[in-house]
Amino acid sequence: MDLPISPGLLLTLIIVIIGIFIIAKGLVIVRQSEVMVIERLGSFNRLLESGINIIIPFIEQPRAITMIRYRKMGEDYHPVTSSEVRIDRRETVMDFPGQPVVTTDNVTVNINGALYYQIIDPKRAVYEVENMSQAVEVLAKTTLRSVVGKMELDKLFESRAEVNNEIQAAMEEAASKWGVKISRVEVQDIAMPEEVESAMRLQMAAERKRRATVTEAEGEKSAAIAMAQGQRESAILNAQGDKESAILRAQGEQESIKLVLSAIGDSDEHKRTVVGYLLGQSYIKGLPNMAKNGERVFVPYESSALLGSMGMFREMAGSPEDTVSRHLRSNDNQGGLRGGIVGGGGSAS
Repeated sequence: MDLPISPGLLLTLIIVIIGIFIIAKGLVIVRQSEVMVIERLGSFNRLLESGINIIIPFIEQPRAITMIRYRKMGEDYHPVTSSEVRIDRRETVMDFPGQPVVTTDNVTVNINGALYYQIIDPKRAVYEVENMSQAVEVLAKTTLRSVVGKMELDKLFESRAEVNNEIQAAMEEAASKWGVKISRVEVQDIAMPEEVESAMRLQMAAERKRRATVTEAEGEKSAAIAMAQGQRESAILNAQGDKESAILRAQGEQESIKLVLSAIGDSDEHKRTVVGYLLGQSYIKGLPNMAKNGERVFVPYESSALLGSMGMFREMAGSPEDTVSRHLRSNDNQGGLRGGIVGGGGSAS
């Protein structure tokens, strides 16, 4: 037996179903780092932050934002356009394809860049610009051409950080009007024509060869300077040694002459005799060296007089060695010079 449904009960069921539908449509859950722009009857009303939010169905509607993202398929990038009601506040990277740019030295290069941006004011990003992502992309490309067009090719490779900073600084003012913050801009790849790349390789090889030549020349220069300094110091030391040796020999001869004169007398005649004897000794010592270079030896005329003086010296006082020995026995405090005088006399006999 069917139970009749009263009109009141049917109306209640319809109201309950409509209420559940309204609640289901009006209940909006927004995730962390997301935000929704809500319009009421076509005008901006409020922003829905993360958490549970309630809107009035059919009266309040979320406003969508248009986004363009690139997907790499093989070697090419293909843009994908989408309308999203949930606006992501996280930092987003836009890897746009390479752009041809002409430098000041008329070289066309293809530059591929990456742009990092973040939506900080969703209201401006929706209402101030028709397509926020496209506007940011076009602004990045035009700014890139403007900055790179002021540089030469060599400076472009050396100043990537400078290029990145200039592009970011130029984009900040325009992007801030759209509620977008430009975090950083990175120049990824710089592709050159093949002939320019070959010329740069040759230039790089020539520059390395030049540096190697300069380094080798500097090494040879340093070695030559060091060798010259060593020779100079050696010559100075040798000269000082010769000087000191000559001074010591002269002092020894002076002491010998004084001892001989003190032994035989210091009259003028005795002085001449002693000097002649010493000169005769020098001649005799030099004769072996004079005879090394030939069979004949030419003795200077003055040597006969010197030899005569030596003979006279022996006739007067026996031999200089004996005279000095007698004097040294009487003066024990001068015994240190005996060996040198006796040795000199021995060479003459």
